[in-house]
Amino acid sequence: DIRGIVGQTLAQFDRDQVGAVAIPYADVNRSPDVRQLAPDRTSTFVTPTFIGTAHALRRDVFLKVGAYREHLVHQGEESDFCIRLLAAGYVVRLGCGDPIHHFESPKRDFRRMDHFGPRNAILFVWQNVPFPAVVLHIPATVLHLLILTLSPSRFLTRLGGALSGLAGCLCFPRRPVPNRVYEVWRRLRNADPPLTLPAVERELGIRVS
Repeated sequence: DIRGIVGQTLAQFDRDQVGAVAIPYADVNRSPDVRQLAPDRTSTFVTPTFIGTAHALRRDVFLKVGAYREHLVHQGEESDFCIRLLAAGYVVRLGCGDPIHHFESPKRDFRRMDHFGPRNAILFVWQNVPFPAVVLHIPATVLHLLILTLSPSRFLTRLGGALSGLAGCLCFPRRPVPNRVYEVWRRLRNADPPLTLPAVERELGIRVS
């Protein structure tokens, strides 16, 4: 019931610190596993980003942070937005309601994804990662991107995307987040189980508000 999911999601914006909710979902054609689901309902659990197919945003916060960067076009805009969200003092909350059933289109343009995915991953590092971490993060990102596929045709497309991303570093200005925010964002990516809101506040050394 989509109306039930909407109501459940809205109720989870129950703290000023919550700027977005990652709604639980299942990629039905791939697996019955439910993703973006909080471990339980007793705490506010924080995640570093959300999947575009299943999320809700506070409009005022979305505009305050600067919305999505239009030059990213496609792929990766969620993480770029969410790290800026954290830098502005807001978090992405893992949802605890009923899951969305996502039916992936069988006609997805993987060439488009293979181009913009690597491109935007590099731009994410360039625009958001502070010094000195950015120095090693960019070459590590390029290497990781190029070994993801063994298909020659996809490799060439991804290589083109990576080169486009490197060229974009000359065009788009850096606005890196503070080092502490970057460290917390990386901690959120690796946390298992996910961190709670009070834990994130302690990691940042401030009260998120």
